[in-house]
Amino acid sequence: MRVLLTVSYDGTNYCGSQIQENGNTIEEELNKALSSIYKAPVKTDGASRTDSGVHAKGNLFVYDIEDENAFVAEKVSYALNSRLPSDIRVIDSRQVPPDFHPRYQNSEKTYVYRILNTEFDDPLRTRFTYHYHRGLDTALMNEAASYLVGEHDFSSFASEKATVSTFVRTLFSCEVTRDKDEIVIMVRGNGFLYNMVRIIAGTLVEVGAKKYAPSYVGEILMKKSRSFAGPTAPAKGLTLLKIELKGAEQ
Repeated sequence: MRVLLTVSYDGTNYCGSQIQENGNTIEEELNKALSSIYKAPVKTDGASRTDSGVHAKGNLFVYDIEDENAFVAEKVSYALNSRLPSDIRVIDSRQVPPDFHPRYQNSEKTYVYRILNTEFDDPLRTRFTYHYHRGLDTALMNEAASYLVGEHDFSSFASEKATVSTFVRTLFSCEVTRDKDEIVIMVRGNGFLYNMVRIIAGTLVEVGAKKYAPSYVGEILMKKSRSFAGPTAPAKGLTLLKIELKGAEQ
């Protein structure tokens, strides 16, 4: 039996979502809790690999379990949440076909990047926002963001550590809004490169601070080189909001 989990987490204390040797991860915590439930080793596999310190509202993970050990899939979330740390919660669990994997489905991912634009940081929001104390012009940032919408080679907005066969991705929307003292960058696309949203955020901050003209973002795309884009914004401001599966049986 294959089970799909929708997982929300505060990534502050974790070295990303994917299991690794150099620190605790979301998958490791899920695996430990599931293995406790089933009294057998269980390994999860995520749809989207978030970096160290990045949060998620709705990341997706799957795991397989033999039928004789099966726990009712819809009830797994309750059993898991009683075993997981308080900064990880499974908000939905359901059985899916054995060949289903969210990573290989046609999907749209939505990320949100939050900037606290105040003179002083707020201790109650510091885990989930990037504090930037200088003034930022959100109208200029939003104009710049429009150059990123569509299908492009996003080489300039990918970490030099990215190892992919193509840097072409499609952004369906990229919008910048202000909610009182918070600036929100909302990005929706069919896929994202390593550090892509954080580099977009860092570049748009440079535009908002009037270091770049909005049109320069279009030039950055054409350069196809990481050296032309702005800095990589801190991980803590980034949240994977949701993954929408298109036309997939769930």
